[in-house]
Amino acid sequence: MLDQRVVQVWGELDERAVSLACAELMTLDATGDEAVRLVLGEARGALSGVMALVDTIDLMGVPVHVDCLGRVEGAAVAVVAAGSWRAAAPHARFLLCEPDGSAAGKADQLAAWAARHRCELDQFVARLARATGRHPEHVEADLAMGRWLGAQEAMAYGLVDEVWQTGAHRR
Repeated sequence: MLDQRVVQVWGELDERAVSLACAELMTLDATGDEAVRLVLGEARGALSGVMALVDTIDLMGVPVHVDCLGRVEGAAVAVVAAGSWRAAAPHARFLLCEPDGSAAGKADQLAAWAARHRCELDQFVARLARATGRHPEHVEADLAMGRWLGAQEAMAYGLVDEVWQTGAHRR
């Protein structure tokens, strides 16, 4: 797929998946001036790892078009927001929810983790607000209630730019 300038990311965006996607994106950035397609399917993941992928997309010297298939939820929605052009399959769905996070340790370690997680969550909300043109308070409320969006609803929300037409040829 790399010869077609396509990176696929499916399932859990764990450390390994994020590292591989970042490496593939950076390789494509260094080997041409054409846009890169990032296909995102059934995606979910921890906030810190996903934000590393968002940072990589932001640093790319070429446009990154994100295509969404299946379900994209939690922190993975930030990857959609980072795309220069965002498209969804007709049956794609998006779950706007606060990303999962957990920690263990002593009280001071937990306090430090909670502060860091809050900072990452604020960055996540700000990113979604910029991408959708909505106020951060609105985005935060939608995340808190766990709002589901179908493909057409995601386009109305401002999360995606296009919903593919059934039977239409993809560019």
